Amino acid sequence: MSGWLLIIALLFLGGILATLGDLLGSRIGKARLSFFNLRPRRTAVLITVLTGSLISAISLGLMLLVSRQLRVGLFELEAIQAKIKSGEKDLKKLGKNLYALRRGDVVISSGQPLATATIQLDQSMNAKKEVDLLLQRANYEAYRRVMPGQRPSRRIVLALRGDIKRLEEIISKKGSWAVNIRSAGNVLLGEKAVYVFPEVRPNINIVNEGEVIISTAIELSQMNNESLAKQIQLLFESTSAEIKRRGSLSSVIQFNSSEVNKMAKELLKRKEGFVELEAISLRTSQTADPVAISLQVREKVQGKISKYKL
Repeated sequence: MSGWLLIIALLFLGGILATLGDLLGSRIGKARLSFFNLRPRRTAVLITVLTGSLISAISLGLMLLVSRQLRVGLFELEAIQAKIKSGEKDLKKLGKNLYALRRGDVVISSGQPLATATIQLDQSMNAKKEVDLLLQRANYEAYRRVMPGQRPSRRIVLALRGDIKRLEEIISKKGSWAVNIRSAGNVLLGEKAVYVFPEVRPNINIVNEGEVIISTAIELSQMNNESLAKQIQLLFESTSAEIKRRGSLSSVIQFNSSEVNKMAKELLKRKEGFVELEAISLRTSQTADPVAISLQVREKVQGKISKYKL
């Protein structure tokens, strides 16, 4: 029901009830009736008061029945205000972080690795020592970024005790393990604490030397400088996604940018033909190692397949 219809209905209902209350009070007064041992006049006044209260109760009840906004305002207002206040605090914090991000004050991004190591223990008693050393390395890296120029005088890297205990239990088991200490959130320049979490996986070969990790087909007649650059960028992104799918903890792909630019220029000189552009691993890399690649062109010339680096 709209606000105007509700007001009209309340006025109409209030007028009817007021008229009935007045008539009832007058008749009780003329009949000289007495309730609760009151004088007739007092009884008439009581009836009039009760009628007025009934008008208010019916009016409020009708408004609550047809108006959800009024029900929310009466019974949920405090909770809403507490939601609003919490949201305002979150927005202020978000705004501060966004402003800091625009100014370049975010020195550690969420999920960024601070220390990585490959661990293979001979005795389970060494687990705590190895984890402490890794946390010290993470603390040094965090200090270097958050408080540049200051010597690490205390531990600012903080992790949940349960996470550290589980990490110690895992690396105590037989085998080789790749461990990464990552930031749990964005960290601003000068902050006093950096919250981290450990990431651990079995240490395995991710790529082998000379392996073709990802390839893409390119039609040279449809390539210009911009479109070829996009194809090469897509090849790098696909390579990164593939090594992560295989279990790599490293987010770094190493390559020679000058060689990539030289290859792109040479390919753009050709006006037609199809080639396969391949990302080749330069060395064997395990779970915690960065992957180094080079680009190789593969094409079919006179029925023969040739591979070469431009």
